[in-house]
Amino acid sequence: MGVGDRDSESADVIVVGAGPGGSATAAYLAGYGLDVALLEKATFPRDKICGDGLTPRAVKELISLGIDTTGWARNKGLQIAAAKHTLTLDWPQTATFPDYGLVRRRTDFDETLARHAETRGARLIEGMSVRAPIRDAASGRITGVEAKVVDSRGRATGERRRFSAPVIVASDGVSSRLATSMGRTKRDDRPMGVAVRSYFASPAMTNTDYIASWLELWVPEDARADPSDPATKKILLPGYGWLFATGDGGVNIGLGMLDTSPAFGTVDYKDVMRRWVATLPAEWTCTPETMTAPIRGAALPMCFNRQPLYADGLLLVGDAGGMVNPFNGEGIDYALQAGRVAAECIVQARARDAAGAERALASYQVAMKDSLGGYFTLGRHFAGLIGHPEVMRLAVKYGLPRTALMRLLLKIMANLTDSTGGGVSDRAISTLARLTPSA
Repeated sequence: MGVGDRDSESADVIVVGAGPGGSATAAYLAGYGLDVALLEKATFPRDKICGDGLTPRAVKELISLGIDTTGWARNKGLQIAAAKHTLTLDWPQTATFPDYGLVRRRTDFDETLARHAETRGARLIEGMSVRAPIRDAASGRITGVEAKVVDSRGRATGERRRFSAPVIVASDGVSSRLATSMGRTKRDDRPMGVAVRSYFASPAMTNTDYIASWLELWVPEDARADPSDPATKKILLPGYGWLFATGDGGVNIGLGMLDTSPAFGTVDYKDVMRRWVATLPAEWTCTPETMTAPIRGAALPMCFNRQPLYADGLLLVGDAGGMVNPFNGEGIDYALQAGRVAAECIVQARARDAAGAERALASYQVAMKDSLGGYFTLGRHFAGLIGHPEVMRLAVKYGLPRTALMRLLLKIMANLTDSTGGGVSDRAISTLARLTPSA
């Protein structure tokens, strides 16, 4: 060992990354009585690029996890704006999901989940930057991880630590150094998105009952022109926008774009966002002077873009496995679901012999793809279609004025079909997803 190294520390399971998926995995495992080391490279509180919106699907997972959401900003549904038309839709009422969504800043949300895992018995170890897997030379199976200790600013302290466990969970984000080191690179046949966001002080939006989404981003051709002047010539910029009130006098405003768009990677997303925000109503006070955080961006890995989700002792959870919904860019609900399913498979593996344990661990990918594979494949086709501006223009023009159709699309895009049977639309959507080849 080198200077500052420690002997290997053991656990039943090592979870790398204390984002929503990692913390959920650790909380469930600890609840089952397993010794879990939850390694997080940052020190809480820490921020993540996100819209901060939680649909009813995510709320259901939070309830199952035992998270107290008292005092969180609650919303009734979604307002959609496009083609000079605004449509307000309530979240569907189903037996499967609650009929409300939530908004919570990631600086608080992630720490809440990590501390919850601690209360369940997980060992949260912050400042652990995992650098590489430790592998069995004969089998290639992962048996542990090597980490550098970093301070609150992410600077290496010179100390290194090693952790060993029979099962490792990679929940270390879109780049997933651990999964990449194990040979699981990203698939090019899966859509990828990019999102940028900032925060603004907007007391006027504090008590809004709906989160808002813009399917078209119209801005003045001349950035110096007055966007409220009817004579100002406007152009349509690529992407979609959102505004989510955080309940504390602020709003999360951002925009996203899919790589199926011809403009992907060729535009200055921060400039697009600044120009679009300038067109928002003046009473919302979303101006450069009220911006409370810089515009920052992140990639959105979609449709299981890194596979297999299990092999050689390593399970992928959340963004590490590309679990973002291509319909709406949401990933937290699927990360929470993956954490729950991964924990169930791991605890089953613990009670079996070597061959049986491997079958139980391998069932994680089967369970996740059975649940989401067909739906994600539908989303891939959807992403391919809306990447074409003419298709998107026609969809907005003819679809948005039809409220019944948009209610159906909301249920599809947020993946809120009623698993207990529901109505005709629920059964049709579920059948379509089931018959579609898995992602």
